[in-house]
Amino acid sequence: MSAPIPPQAKGKNLRACLLCSVVLTPTDFRKIGCPNCEEIMQLKGSPDRILSCTTTNFDGVIALFAPDTSWVARWQRTTNYARGIYAVHVKGRVPDDVEAELENRGIKYRPRDLTDQD
Repeated sequence: MSAPIPPQAKGKNLRACLLCSVVLTPTDFRKIGCPNCEEIMQLKGSPDRILSCTTTNFDGVIALFAPDTSWVARWQRTTNYARGIYAVHVKGRVPDDVEAELENRGIKYRPRDLTDQD
């Protein structure tokens, strides 16, 4: 599934997912959830969850059209994500319940705000 391509940022309240950094409008998050991590984030239809699991505070954007072959996708660790627009860096961390769910699933959480560089 491909993420909708958000309209021009001018005058729009775009938000980035704190887990995968996909950039969508709040309306798109409410309608479809996160195209990459909805199972964990549970954004679809939940304005409160959208506010706690996404942010308007992000730097730069990348248009990702061929994630499986893109060197930028490898650099951003988005090779298995849906096509769409992604923030280069997001400021903030996922809520504690999401971090606990990732740990329960054996997934290492890597914040997208440069606090966990390797």
